[in-house]
Amino acid sequence: MYKVYGDIQSGNCYKIKLLMSYLEIEHEWLHVDILAGETQRDEFKKMNPNARIPVLVLGDGRTLTESNAILNFLADGSNLLPTDRFLRAQVLQWQFFEQYSHEPYIATARYINKYLGLPEERRAEYEGKQAGGHKALSVMEQRLGKADFLAGDALSIADISLYAYTHVAHEGGFDLGPYTAIGNWIERVEQHSNYFAMND
Repeated sequence: MYKVYGDIQSGNCYKIKLLMSYLEIEHEWLHVDILAGETQRDEFKKMNPNARIPVLVLGDGRTLTESNAILNFLADGSNLLPTDRFLRAQVLQWQFFEQYSHEPYIATARYINKYLGLPEERRAEYEGKQAGGHKALSVMEQRLGKADFLAGDALSIADISLYAYTHVAHEGGFDLGPYTAIGNWIERVEQHSNYFAMND
């Protein structure tokens, strides 16, 4: 059985939980409190020297870090990771976009607000993330205005990667109201029979 070290309120961890729910993968979920410094402990750093969650531990003790790498590992052989080379590359394209153009703005603003309570000393940083976050949402809106899903015509781990932080973007100050295509896409992702909500 797999073990996952993470925080379900973290989008990067939640995306692992959501995929495992979709694919009915048995696992043990071990909560990690990042605000209490649990990722900085020596025991945790033995699993991930980068001191970040999530961490996937395989049955033989090997570990895998970085949320999108974990998604690709778990989804291999399933209908959530295309076998077509171009579509598979599109999945990676959106996952790179998520990490470099989406998460640094939307996830960081959400962290400052939701986890830290928007302290005054970080308000300028929080406000500085808004433009970049809306740019990322606009890119997604453009794609989803033309297609039901991000890579190809079916749900994939590209959608799971970006759904995680997008559906709670309002917690970082991003109003999703104007993004109607994203709103419709969120509904499609949540229609999966094995959908697992972040607050479940």
